[in-house]
This record gives sequence, structure tokens and C-alpha cells, in this order.
Amino acid sequence: MSIVCETAGQEPHAALSLLAGPAHRVVAWRHGHPVTAAQFLHHVRTVAAQLPEAPAAVNLCEDRYAFLVGFCALVSRRQVNLLPPSRAPRAVDEVMQAHAGCYALGEQALEPAPVGYVRMMLDDGAVDPAADFSPPHVPRSQIVAVGYTSGSTGKPKPNVKTWGSFHASNLGNVERMTGIAGGPFHVVATVPPQHMYGMEMSVVMPLFSDVSVHADRPFFPADVAQALASVPSPRILVTTPVHLRALVESDIQLPELAAFVSATAPMPVELARAAEQRFGAPLHEVFGSTETCVFASRRTSIEDDWAIYDGVHLHPQPDGTLVEAPQLDEPIALADIVTLHDNGRRFRLCGRNTDLLEIAGKRASLGDLNRRLLAIPGVQDGVIFQLDDTDIIGVRRIAALVVAPDLDEHAIISALRASIDPVFLPRPLRRVAALPRNETGKLPRGQLLDMIGRGQG
Repeated sequence: MSIVCETAGQEPHAALSLLAGPAHRVVAWRHGHPVTAAQFLHHVRTVAAQLPEAPAAVNLCEDRYAFLVGFCALVSRRQVNLLPPSRAPRAVDEVMQAHAGCYALGEQALEPAPVGYVRMMLDDGAVDPAADFSPPHVPRSQIVAVGYTSGSTGKPKPNVKTWGSFHASNLGNVERMTGIAGGPFHVVATVPPQHMYGMEMSVVMPLFSDVSVHADRPFFPADVAQALASVPSPRILVTTPVHLRALVESDIQLPELAAFVSATAPMPVELARAAEQRFGAPLHEVFGSTETCVFASRRTSIEDDWAIYDGVHLHPQPDGTLVEAPQLDEPIALADIVTLHDNGRRFRLCGRNTDLLEIAGKRASLGDLNRRLLAIPGVQDGVIFQLDDTDIIGVRRIAALVVAPDLDEHAIISALRASIDPVFLPRPLRRVAALPRNETGKLPRGQLLDMIGRGQG
């Protein structure tokens, strides 16, 4: 059966319901109890009445269910959800400065709080089962979110999302996840809803499909296990390589899983295989970006190539790839370099044009260098990246930050020398206690440059 909830007789350009499915459908699991569509809509209307008149608001809700309610309350008031690259005060302030007249919305008491902060209150009272269940309709063209890129390659950039584009991207995701789970499923996610990957998999999906989501964002392995145990089977865990590694290396036992889903960073094949063997569930990576949303997936332990979603077409370019997708008004160019296979329905990722290095007539990719760094025994985490400044002969130097408590810099360089060309050895290489990973495991480039700069100083 299909778990995509559609409105019968719907015109291609008609407005779409704020919430699909019947009143009794379970949208979320909160405090150990199911939340029906009727209860959810009651919360949305309650919060919408609390909101001031404004063009947009930064959605800072920590609780995933509160975010879901706030997201729809803003949409129903025709206000845009602003999704900063992180909830750090500086990142929030920068986004608010870029959107005149906006405010911030959240469910917690913040100190200090952003200017004009509105703390939303959820009414947990019972909903009259006889009450009229009539979700509002939202024009497909209505702008409902502006998602900012992570800043891992530079300054965060805004990306506009409409209600129709989210609906279109969800069709590919829910079809792929339904095939994996075998029917309707329940999501537990370790990623924040403000990130586009978290938005797609834990916010958009339960709005448009017969899918429910756990309200929390568990972080520690024991919390993940507890959250999974509180939702029915089949369960899908939406996570990242960083969170998955913590699960594999812990002694925790997880409830039965239909699948893991991962994104935000490349998944090492060894980690994918270890997770599948440890927990008895397939691991699927999804491929996309803040600009495009997800448009492909693969089972990393056994597949090198990515399967492209229906309706998506890729056009390789000399310096990247042009993506056509139902959720895009026009093709978008990505820096990823791919080769197409199986009549264009699969692709193999060959790197990114921003990752390709050429020094002294020799070529390498940052992705491969990082893979070799992380494969060194004793290296717990690390990153190799290229600096902005050039040396005396005009070459941009390569640097590295490494978490390896039991190794010194000389040992790390010696291990790298055995597997890479000497011209690509990182200089400087600095050992650190931890890398500045954000909530999804990504590394903001500005913070990496700051850490290397402090070390050189």
C-alpha cells in the first residue's frame, strides 16, 4: 500500500492540505503517547493565535514536535520559517539581521533570548473527538522556509523552499523509505529539524505521509535506544556518521530496526558494514543538498553507485553536475562530479570540484585524503582541508586537525606518508582535543581556519 496521503481529485497546481490523512492518524509520539492529526491541528491553531504579525520567524524549537507545531503555525499565518545553520546566538543573529522585521520562536525559556523572542505554549488538554477536522490548505507557491547551508565550504547561503517543493521532494523520499520498511513506519531522528536533512525526514514526511515521528532528538546511545523503544515497529533511525559511530562503539542494544538512514557526511564503508552486523538492519545513505533536497540513495555496504529518484535527471558538467528534479523550478548546479550508469538512473560520485587538488602537476582529492587520515589506527577524528592563503610560489597549502590522544604529529605524518604522495602531506598538522562539529557533524570552515590560525600563532 502507498503511505503517501493524497487528496482525491487534486489539481496539479491546486493548494495542498497543511496536514494529510484522517483525524485519527498518528503524526507523532510524545511523552510515550501517540499524537493524532486532530490533536496536532489543535496545537497548530493554538500556537498560530499566539504569533505576532511579521513576515518570518527563526524557528528555534529544540523539541521536534514543538518545531513541527511551530513550523505549521507559521505556515498557516503565511510567515516564513527561517532555518539558521545552527542555533548558536551568533548564527541566529546573522539570519535575523538578514530578514528585516522577523522574530524568533521557541518552546524553551532562553537566556539570553534573541530580540523579539516569542515562547510558544502548547495546550495539552484533550481534543473534542466531535470537533471539525479541516486542515487549512496552503498554496503550492507559498514560501514556507528559508534554509541556510552549513557553512562547511564558506559563508552560509539562504535557500528558499515552497510548500509545493517540499511536497514534490517528499514523494521520492517516502517511496524509497516505504520500500525499505515494507509499509508505514515510525521515525526517530538524531539530527535537528532545522537542518534540511532533518526537515525532510522528520518534519515534511509526517505532514504529507502516513509516517509518524518521535518528538525528541536523542543524542547519547542510551537515549537513542529509549526513543526507539517508545515507538512501534517498523522503526527507521535517521542519523549521521558521527552518531552512528557512537552507537557502534557503545555496548548499547537497540530495538529491532527496519533501517538506518544517514546523510550530512560521507559514510565510511567499514562503518556501514559494522553497523549492519552489530544491529541487524540495512544502512541506506541519502544524497542531496540544502539547495536540491534529497534526490538519490544507496545501501553503502554493498553499493558504490547511487540510485536516482524518479523524475530526477543529472547532467554532468566539466566542473560539477546539473540537477533537474520535480522539487526544483529550474536546474541547480552542484560541485559534485559524477559519472552516470544504467541509462542515467544511477551515478557514481567521483568527488567535488572544490575537493580536487593539483600541486606540482599531481592530483588528489580531499575526500580520499580524509579517508586515509581516518583509517590510521589511533585517529579518532580528523579533517584535512586547504587553506585560503598561498605560499611564496602561489600554492594553497594543505592543513589538518586531528584528534588522536595516543599519537604525536610525527607518527601521524609518517602514517600518511605511507599512503599518499608527499606533496599532499598536510603542513601544518595540529592535534586537537575535539573538532568543532555542529549538530549534524559538519565542520564550519571558518572555525577550522580559526583553530589552525591559533595553532600557528
